[in-house]
Amino acid sequence: MRLIFAGTPAVALPALDAIAASSHELLAVVTRPDAPAGRGRGLVRSPVGTWADERGIEVLTPARPREPEFLDRLRDLAPDCVPVVAYGALVPPVALAIPTHGWVNLHFSLLPAWRGAAPVQHAVLHGDQLTGASVFQLEEGLDTGPVFGTLTEEIRPTDTSGDLLERLAAAGAGLLVAVLDAIGRGTAEAVPQPAEGVSVAPKLTATDGQVRWTDPAFAVDRRIRAATPAPGAWTLFRDARVKLGPVRPVADGPELKPGELLVERTRVLVGTATTPVVLGEVRAAGKKAMPAPDWARGLRVAAGERFE
Repeated sequence: MRLIFAGTPAVALPALDAIAASSHELLAVVTRPDAPAGRGRGLVRSPVGTWADERGIEVLTPARPREPEFLDRLRDLAPDCVPVVAYGALVPPVALAIPTHGWVNLHFSLLPAWRGAAPVQHAVLHGDQLTGASVFQLEEGLDTGPVFGTLTEEIRPTDTSGDLLERLAAAGAGLLVAVLDAIGRGTAEAVPQPAEGVSVAPKLTATDGQVRWTDPAFAVDRRIRAATPAPGAWTLFRDARVKLGPVRPVADGPELKPGELLVERTRVLVGTATTPVVLGEVRAAGKKAMPAPDWARGLRVAAGERFE
């Protein structure tokens, strides 16, 4: 089939690689416009846009997919289908109707669970043991379209959102190509999503990344892993924000108040509502991440000091 790929971040690249290596013809990519990034706030191309530039493939960057110029170009290219992975913009019905087989989205959850922008983060945050990926027909509703195929993936006890998303992106790339192959053959069947089991996964904000030391240890652990790498887990120490890497709950630690720090020779413990957790890496503002014992020694953390 003649395809246009829609996606923006690096997590879309495994699917893009798989499509480029398939028997389908890649006509162009659609991605979000270049955006300010870095200390200089210069405009930076998206990973999908960069991938296409390097291969001489046309890049379409509408501010909104309803722009007349974009719709006209989409009609000119006349794709059979538009596969989508993490594009990052709502696609209006007028654009959805242009390809012969519509827009087909790879979503990183087992729909109808975790519809929305951050399915992987919410699966980790809520302690799910199993997740997966779904390929479905994009429609006007939020991730509500009928599903062509799914795969499952176990969530490991130490998975961060980044770890899990990397595995799902790789496995989901194969699923997406298999669905596109079936659509091209005329054998694909999309099944409506059940009405039961719907949950919503809005984007995590910086506020969501703030650790709540009054939560139980398991919830502290989940929040930090869910926010890693983005938006990043953090807490306050001496009225300054510090970022935290994943922690490890322990059952044999001393009794500590929520947020209370205890510096030992080889580890740093922090109190929660239940048992303590062992800190992993800590990164103060403007500094590199470092093991928690090195951070604590460098700041001469005193007994009884605490995270807020």
